[in-house]
Amino acid sequence: MVISTAPVQEDWDDLCRATGLDLQPPSSPYWAGRHGFDAGDLSPEAYWSGVLGHPAAENEVELLESLDAALWARMNPATLDVLHSLSNEGAQLALLSNMPAGMSRRFEAAETWPGYFYRRYFSGRLGMAKPDPRIFKHVLADLQAAPENVVFIDDNPANIQAAEALGIRVVLHTEDTDLRQELDLLADPA
Repeated sequence: MVISTAPVQEDWDDLCRATGLDLQPPSSPYWAGRHGFDAGDLSPEAYWSGVLGHPAAENEVELLESLDAALWARMNPATLDVLHSLSNEGAQLALLSNMPAGMSRRFEAAETWPGYFYRRYFSGRLGMAKPDPRIFKHVLADLQAAPENVVFIDDNPANIQAAEALGIRVVLHTEDTDLRQELDLLADPA
């Protein structure tokens, strides 16, 4: 929830109407298998069947995939402004996101924000997810970047800790984070 905002109740309600289940609580079946889905360990059919508690039909999967993407499609305008500015300044931006493969393809095809990033790494396509150190090592190797030359921004403290343990500079993003200010401080620590 750096580029996007937290899902709104209306989107959870749409998912509830489609499934007959309240999937918002952290104890719900939506979250129980989510890490495996994000990491590419579960197909959409397997994930949604687990959520529903019965085999999901193809048309159900298509609908639920669409509603799931809508949960995460509300963009954070402050972050988009920073991305636009950084892109105009020539910054090399890369994205590392825990996201199922299908959702990542949907966003790349339909949204403009992926265009800010010259490299995009989606957990569902890589077969591993944050906070697994392997995913950070993969990104660093692919970027041919030293950890100290990378700034990782994330809203999850576990992901921040994993990146920091590898020597990557970090920004923990919250609703109150002034991202531009945080990046300026990292650029000029004096």
